Amino acid sequence: MPHTEIAKQADYLFIMLGYPHDVEKMVFCPENGLYKHMKKGAYLIDHTTSSPSLNVRMAEEAAKIDVKVIDAPVSGGDIGAKNGKLVTMVGGEKDDVDHVRPLLDMYSAQVELMGAAGAGQHAKAANQIMIANNLFGVCEALIYGQKSGLNLDQMVQLLSKGAAGSFQLSGLAPRILARNLEPGFYVEHFVKDLGIALAECKNMGIALPGMSQSAQFFNAYVAQGGAKKGTHGLIEVLEGLNNMKIDTY
Repeated sequence: MPHTEIAKQADYLFIMLGYPHDVEKMVFCPENGLYKHMKKGAYLIDHTTSSPSLNVRMAEEAAKIDVKVIDAPVSGGDIGAKNGKLVTMVGGEKDDVDHVRPLLDMYSAQVELMGAAGAGQHAKAANQIMIANNLFGVCEALIYGQKSGLNLDQMVQLLSKGAAGSFQLSGLAPRILARNLEPGFYVEHFVKDLGIALAECKNMGIALPGMSQSAQFFNAYVAQGGAKKGTHGLIEVLEGLNNMKIDTY
C-alpha cells in the first residue's frame, strides 16, 4: 500500500528512515508528502535519528493542519529492537507523548520525554557522541591488550564487570573477537548521526574534540569500504594503522 494511502487511514503513523533528507521529502513533498494526506488529529511518531531543527519545523507545520508530531529516536541497536528493550528519547508536547506512551512502551525498556520538539534528537546526538568515544576506546583497548599479550576474551569478560563496562565492551567486543563485523547498526548511518552532532556543535559554538576525532576514523572506514559494516568494524581501521590484526576465537 502506498504511504499516501496509509497516511489517509492512520491514526498513529510511525516513520523511521535513513537520513534527514528522506524525512523531509516524505513529510513535505508537495504532492506525496505525509502532510498532504494525514487526517486531522492523527499522530506522527518519527523514530529517525535526524536533525533537531527539522523536527522543530515538522512540529510547527503539523500544528497548522491539526497533526501531532513526536520526535522519538531510539537506542539499543538490533538486540534492543529484537528484545523490545529500546530506549526511546522523546521530544514534543507532554499531553501528546502521554497519549502515545502505551504504544512506545510496547517495544521500549524506557521512554523519556526530554523536552519540546527536537529535544529527543538532541538526546540521541548525545547518545551517539558517547558511543563514538566509547567504541573508539574499546577498539584501542583491544589493540593494546593484543600487543601486551593478554587473553582478549578474558580481558573483555573481566573488564565488562568493572568501571569500564558498557554495551560497546560487553556486546560489541565479543563480535569483534569472533570477527563478526555484520551490522547491528551501519557505519554509514553512524557517520550521518555524527555529522548531525557536529553540525549542532557548530550551531551552539562548542568544541568536542573526542567526538570529532572519532568521526574522522569512522569516515576513514567508509572510505575503505566499511559503510555497510557494523560500527564495531572500526577495529579494522586501527588494525591497519598499527599493521596488525587482533586474535580471534
